[in-house]
Amino acid sequence: MKDKLKSIAIQLFYQKGYHACSISNIADRAGIQKSSIYYHYINKEELLYDILKETMDDLNKSLHEITTNIEGTEEQLKAIIRNHLNFHMERQKEVIISDSELRGLTADNLRSILRMRDDYDKKIKEIIKKGIDEGIFINRDPRVVTNAIVTMCTQTSTWFNPLGNLSKDEIIDIYTKMIFDGLKIKK
Repeated sequence: MKDKLKSIAIQLFYQKGYHACSISNIADRAGIQKSSIYYHYINKEELLYDILKETMDDLNKSLHEITTNIEGTEEQLKAIIRNHLNFHMERQKEVIISDSELRGLTADNLRSILRMRDDYDKKIKEIIKKGIDEGIFINRDPRVVTNAIVTMCTQTSTWFNPLGNLSKDEIIDIYTKMIFDGLKIKK
């Protein structure tokens, strides 16, 4: 039931927004009494936190798997871009909720999610820095480059349509080429 509630909450938070969705809305959609939700979640904010935490846990886990299984700085960054884009196109609802509903978290939960995001960005920044040190990438502030790449790739969640003209792989190829055209040192 907890997974069902989370799935329903994702759909409703995505459609209505966190603040416009009530526990009653979630209970009605689940076909249960409102009080039954409190067996699984203390309150609506805990449900939101669970969604955001799971999303960031999954994103960080996939990043860790990629960076430990691929050799070479350039190949690692290409794999990171592919992974980030795939994740954001496949889990659009959770990602949009993660980006738009942070204001629904208490200070401690917000800090926890932001720490997870910072850890993710830090790993990418380290690869960018390594590429600069190796003379592969242009010498620009790794933090700014990381923010640019992550922000650009994250936004696919807001417009990607699986029934659209381009496949995920075609979009990934376009993004990867654009990023590397701007990042690689021209020889």
